[in-house]
Amino acid sequence: MGILYSEPICQAAYQNDLGQVWRWVREDRSYINIQDGFNGDTPLICACRRGHMRIISFLLRRNADVNLKNQVSKTKQNEALVRMLLNAGVDVNAIDCYGCTALHYACEMKNQTLIPLLLEAHANPMIKNKDGETSLDIAQRLKFSQIELMLRKAS
Repeated sequence: MGILYSEPICQAAYQNDLGQVWRWVREDRSYINIQDGFNGDTPLICACRRGHMRIISFLLRRNADVNLKNQVSKTKQNEALVRMLLNAGVDVNAIDCYGCTALHYACEMKNQTLIPLLLEAHANPMIKNKDGETSLDIAQRLKFSQIELMLRKAS
């Protein structure tokens, strides 16, 4: 089933219902950046959680705020999605409630496609999370030598 949201537009974005998202935006443009009362997800975050590219594109074209934060983190690690968000001006070094950046998560997931993309967008591999670990520390701990090399070159 997944997540149940208190904000109907958030639920529609999560369930990939572009018709409903469009209806809510047409009714009131402020719904684009509304945050769900439970965890602070916006419609954009909801769509990103599931990788719903059409809804993400729709919201970005209507100036959804890419830098609003929720109380949790992690969305799909999808190259096209990340490119879209970077092009829309997302803060590549934004941290979540654990002090982690997208680069921390990409390193944990050994995502060798996203790491160069994030580094090219000036992701900082030396930001420490709440456990005191940098992205480089994560790559070293998990023995991801190719990722470690990429991060060393960038820092």
